[in-house]
Amino acid sequence: MSRHDKKLDQAARAAWLYYVAGKTQNEIADIIGVSRQAAQRLVALASEQQIVTVSISHPIADCMDLAFRLQKRFGLAECHVVPSGGLDEDSVSRMIAVSSAEVMAQYLRQEEPQIVAVGSGRMLRSSIDALPELDRPQHVCVSLIGAIASDGSCTRYDVPLRMAEKTQGKYFILPAPMFADSKEDGELWRSHRLYRAVIDKSEQADVAFIGIGQVNENCPLCEDGFISAEQLAMLQQANVVAEVLGHFLADDGSRVDCELNPRLTSGLLQPQTHKNIIAFAGGKEKHRAIRAVLNGSWISGLVTDEDTANYLLSAG
Repeated sequence: MSRHDKKLDQAARAAWLYYVAGKTQNEIADIIGVSRQAAQRLVALASEQQIVTVSISHPIADCMDLAFRLQKRFGLAECHVVPSGGLDEDSVSRMIAVSSAEVMAQYLRQEEPQIVAVGSGRMLRSSIDALPELDRPQHVCVSLIGAIASDGSCTRYDVPLRMAEKTQGKYFILPAPMFADSKEDGELWRSHRLYRAVIDKSEQADVAFIGIGQVNENCPLCEDGFISAEQLAMLQQANVVAEVLGHFLADDGSRVDCELNPRLTSGLLQPQTHKNIIAFAGGKEKHRAIRAVLNGSWISGLVTDEDTANYLLSAG
């Protein structure tokens, strides 16, 4: 890499930190390892070179290399890695959300009608919030997962409506609780005409965007009331480390057999997938969960951060 390219790499990294992560020039100087004056010049250079427009258009070489290696290692159709060295978890999440929004926008800007399937979760909601307003009423957004908890409440991180508001398109919610009260109850929910209509539409999706949940003491499903503390303990005893659309996975990516499985009402997800399913996830707490999902080839695309990418490539 030439000196000029290295300088642009530094400018792009500084731009991410300044415009996306909201870091001051003093903080950028500490993170990159330059003086404050140099950090100021790098941010200015990013603007002069038109690296910064509505988005940051110059990819960082290290992140591009990590993305290429992840694609090759895990057989991904696409991968995007954002800078994260020296950043706190909230800043990393904002970086991933902005990059994820750019990925979604590539599909949503298309004139041809698209069926877009979505999961739920904090990262997915943040990514949709980062989307620009798009006038695409021809697109359809369909939920892959029931957003109703056991007490009848709905999660704040259900996202089909929010995406539909961004595109002015139609949206379909999955009319069922995430986990039915029993196996028999689950069969009743899954046999309902409206449920089948939404599931059939989701299976025709051109692309699906999902999150990845960790199964530990900070498990999102437990925090949001979809599973109990006792059920969480049961999952941990069964060595579950990841959750995608309510499917519970072990470290090797295999689905763990548990009493919640026949009660699950979410859209079907299969290992060794050939569908266009892109996950948005990063941060240290999700490392094992993301690795499990990749080990099982449950997704075809990933947006993550460079610390997570390094972990995934170094883990056995």
